Amino acid sequence: MKIVACNSNRPLAEAVAAACGIALTNASVRRFADLEVFVEIHENVRGEDVFVIQSTSYPANDNLMELLITLDALKRGSARRITAVIPYFGYARQDRKSGPRTPISAKLVANLITAAGANRVLTMDLHAAQIQGFFDIPVDNLFVAPLYSRDIQERYAGRELMIVSPDVGGVVRARAIAARLGVDLAIIDKRRPRAGVSEVMNVIGEVEGRDCLLVDDIVDSGGTLCNGAEALLKNGARSVGVYVTHGVFSGGAVARIGAAPVEMMTVTDSIQATEAVRVSRNIRQLTIAPLLAEAMKRISEESSVSSLFN
Repeated sequence: MKIVACNSNRPLAEAVAAACGIALTNASVRRFADLEVFVEIHENVRGEDVFVIQSTSYPANDNLMELLITLDALKRGSARRITAVIPYFGYARQDRKSGPRTPISAKLVANLITAAGANRVLTMDLHAAQIQGFFDIPVDNLFVAPLYSRDIQERYAGRELMIVSPDVGGVVRARAIAARLGVDLAIIDKRRPRAGVSEVMNVIGEVEGRDCLLVDDIVDSGGTLCNGAEALLKNGARSVGVYVTHGVFSGGAVARIGAAPVEMMTVTDSIQATEAVRVSRNIRQLTIAPLLAEAMKRISEESSVSSLFN
């Protein structure tokens, strides 16, 4: 078993390797003068089970090209099996035709990863579960629900909780955590007049006097979650916290969340935190390194990955 780290989230890759008890494979991922990506693996990988860790976060296209070229380098180095470990799968929100003459970019990226040489994919909390079907190779989609459920039990012990989905599309994700905690579920009825803009229409569920926790997979501009927090407080919620898997934080998202009535936003380290995120008063990170490491070991040993979520 070998682990190769690209450049999108080196600290996470190092933490995963430490949890697996092995050193990162000696490799270089660098740029030529014209910014072309060049990858060189400095160790023998022939016949090895190799895992490439790379989130396709900002800058998404650069990180995607690093991943594809690394996969190609390993394939040409005769690795026995190559697993693309993509903690945050970019382009996942383009999983359907949103209008006439628009692409399904998630399917295109799946094709690229497969053509580049990946034999399987390990990812976390895909925006839409059906993206697994875009691949013609095995996909293991890990869930952050067990990690977040334990953290909520420790952090919010003794409080009257309600899990809230920020939109109808996230109900399954929110219900999974609510069921683990044995608490009620509420839903925010939201409409999106255009990309990047959301409006709260109604809050479905009795949130008055409750400590509400919004649960989502991605925080991008932060508008949906900030608007949801304000709507919950207007409907009588005692406090609002947020649990999100992937902290994209584009534009002025960190400042927007800092000014919002959010007690604390918890995100994973699937995307490397910027300095603004690290110093924010109400954003904290939980690491997914032990979870990724355990899943990678089970894949390498050909044992069950799904039992991680029992």
